[in-house]
Amino acid sequence: MKEKEIILKVEDVSKQYRLGLIGTGTLGDDLKRFWYKIRGKEDPFLKVGDSSDRNKSATSDYVWALRNIDFDVNKGEVLGIIGKNGAGKSTLLKILSRITLPTKGQIKTKGRIASLLEVGTGFHPELTGLENIYLNGAILGMTKVEIQEKEDDIVEFSGCKMYIDTPVKRYSSGMRVRLAFAVAAFLEPDILVIDEVLAVGDAEFQKKAIGKMQDISKGEGRTVLFVSHNMASVKTLCTKAIVLEHGSIVFSGGTDEAVSYYLKGGAEIENAKDFGEDYEKEEFNLQNISVYNSGSKVKDIIKESLDIEVKTELFVKSNTPENLHITYHMTNELGDAMFSFSNYKTDAPLKKGENKLLCKIPAKFLQSGQYFLSLIVVKDKKHAAFVERDIISFTVVDSSRDIGEYMGREPGYIRPNFNWSIADD
Repeated sequence: MKEKEIILKVEDVSKQYRLGLIGTGTLGDDLKRFWYKIRGKEDPFLKVGDSSDRNKSATSDYVWALRNIDFDVNKGEVLGIIGKNGAGKSTLLKILSRITLPTKGQIKTKGRIASLLEVGTGFHPELTGLENIYLNGAILGMTKVEIQEKEDDIVEFSGCKMYIDTPVKRYSSGMRVRLAFAVAAFLEPDILVIDEVLAVGDAEFQKKAIGKMQDISKGEGRTVLFVSHNMASVKTLCTKAIVLEHGSIVFSGGTDEAVSYYLKGGAEIENAKDFGEDYEKEEFNLQNISVYNSGSKVKDIIKESLDIEVKTELFVKSNTPENLHITYHMTNELGDAMFSFSNYKTDAPLKKGENKLLCKIPAKFLQSGQYFLSLIVVKDKKHAAFVERDIISFTVVDSSRDIGEYMGREPGYIRPNFNWSIADD
C-alpha cells in the first residue's frame, strides 16, 4: 500500500496579539523584539497572556489567538476546521495563507496555496471581472498563457458572463464570491484554503462549489482546507476535521465525530443512563434508559449493521397504568426531527409495578451519526405527564459501504428497506 504523502504540516503554531495596540506599543520594544529574533532567542514579550475567550474580561495586555496547534494533512484530503466565532479559525487560515506570520512554530507545505478568505480578497474594485481573473491568477503564480487556457471555464463556472467586462466594484457580494471561487478553483492550486465566504453565495452556487471541491480533492488529488458553520456541508465534503476552542485544538479525527463533538459542546456520549430519585414522579419512577445493539453490551459501540434496541425501565405507581404510555421523539445531531415511536396500542403496555420495555429499530435503518431521544410520558392519550428533551444520546457507527468512495456520505439519516418488484408491463 502506497504511503500517503503529507502536503501540509503545522508544528506547534501559536499566535499572540497585544490588545488595543500594534506591535509592542513602543519603537524601543519593537527593536528589542527584532534584536532577540535575529539572535535566535525567544521573544521577550511572549508573556503567559490570556486564552482567546470572548466571554471573559482580559486580565493581561496579551492574548493567544492560537496556542500550540499541531496537525498534518495528506495530499487529496479535505480537512474541515470548525469551531465557534473567535475560536481562531480565520487566524489559522491567514497564517497558512502567509497573510500573517505565527508568533512561534512553523508550517511546512508542498506546492502552491490559493486562499479564499473574505469576499473579494485580492480583487481590485476598479478593474473588470476579466482583468481581476488575470490579476488574481498572477498573484497565485500563474503565467498569462495558463490563465488564458482556463479563462472560459472560470467565466462559465462563475455565472458572471454578462458582467465580466464590468468593474468589480459594481458586483454584489455574491457575484464577487462566485468569481473569486472560480479563479481559486480553476487555477489548480495544490492546496485550496476556503473560509466561510461560501455562505454569501446562493443555494445553487453553494451546491456547485461543493461539487467542484469534491472534484478537486477526489478527481484531481488536490488538498482543501474548509472552514464553515454549515455542518451539513462539512460532513458532505470533508474527509476529516479538527475542532478549535479558545485557540486550541480540542478534537481531531473523523468528520462525523468532530461535528458531533462540536454540536454537543464536548459532552460525553451517553448510550445508557440511570435516573434514580431525580426522576421520581407522582405516578411513576423512571429508572433507566439504554440504547445498544441486539446481543451486545450496553457500553459497546453501536453499529448500524445490527438491530438497535431501546430499553426503558420504569416503576409505575398509578392504579390505572393503562392510562399511561411512553413516546420517544428522535432528533439528529443538527436538531432535525427524525421520527417518533410509542408503546401505545402495542403488545407492551405499561402495568403497575416494574416495567422493562424493549423497542427494536431494524438494522441499517439509521445511518452513522449522533442521535438524541426526548421522552414524553402521555396520560389519558392527550396530556403530557412528563417531558424531558434530549434525555439520552447515542452514536451509530458507520458500516463499510462501497458507494462512499464515489459520492461520500449517503444522503439522509434513515435508510428504510423498501420492497421492490418487477412491474407487470
